[in-house]
Formats: sequence, C-alpha cells, structure tokens
Amino acid sequence: MKFKGSIDIKAPIDKVTAFFADPKYLKEYQEGFIRKELISGTPGTAGAKSKMYYKMGKGEMELTETVTSNELPHRFEGHYHHKHMDNTMVCTFSVLGDNETRYESEIEYTRINWIMPRLMAILFPSMYRKPAQRWMNNFKVFVEKQ
Repeated sequence: MKFKGSIDIKAPIDKVTAFFADPKYLKEYQEGFIRKELISGTPGTAGAKSKMYYKMGKGEMELTETVTSNELPHRFEGHYHHKHMDNTMVCTFSVLGDNETRYESEIEYTRINWIMPRLMAILFPSMYRKPAQRWMNNFKVFVEKQ
C-alpha cells in the first residue's frame, strides 16, 4: 500500500526543514509522540537508527527508524519497523517562493503481518493515509506559528 500527501507551508525552506529535522519538535505535530532515542550512528545521517515511542490508547507503540538518506533541505528518506509492519517514507521539500515551501511525502507499507492491520489496510486504507496527512497539516500550523 502506497500513498502520497502534499502541503504548502508559508515559511522559507530552511526554516521548514530545520523544524522537520529536529526531533524535539515531533511532539508538536505528531499526536501521541513520547520520545526518540538514538540507538546507533549520528543523528539524522544515513544509517542512523533510533527508537521512537508513541502513546496508543492505554499502551505504547515502539518503532525503529533507520535513516536511509538525508539530503535536507530537499529530501529525507527513512525506513520504519514495527513488530507487525514496515514502511518507508520519502519526504521532499521544494521552494515555491521566498516565503513558501511545498512539503510532499510518499509512504509505502512494505510489510503488514498481523491480520487486523492487514484487513484494515484492505478495507479502510484511509486509516493509514489520514493520520499521515493530519501530521502534515499539524506540522504546517506549527511551523507557521513560529
């Protein structure tokens, strides 16, 4: 399952990507984000691995992020592993004007090995697409307030 999203942000590309690249701001636009812990490598560089923790209902969800490429301010690629699924994310940033940046993302779920998430992906793919777009919308609001 693959889907794309896009949003235009009224801020220069350097400002947008500085907020995007700094994990201390994740809680500002990703609901449920708790923390990010570096496991290996240099933060933000290709090969860096981190654990990411999210509050999900009464429990926690843990993801492992592996940065596959970081060419910010123009492009970022990552692989995300959860015990029940894997996905890749490619984010690109384009200058639209002096004070406007287009943020595009492409997310592809490459493995879903638990029956309920697999059924949800087939029957209700918007359950995966909507949160990603909501985080982009939240990110836009956050950056434009700064």
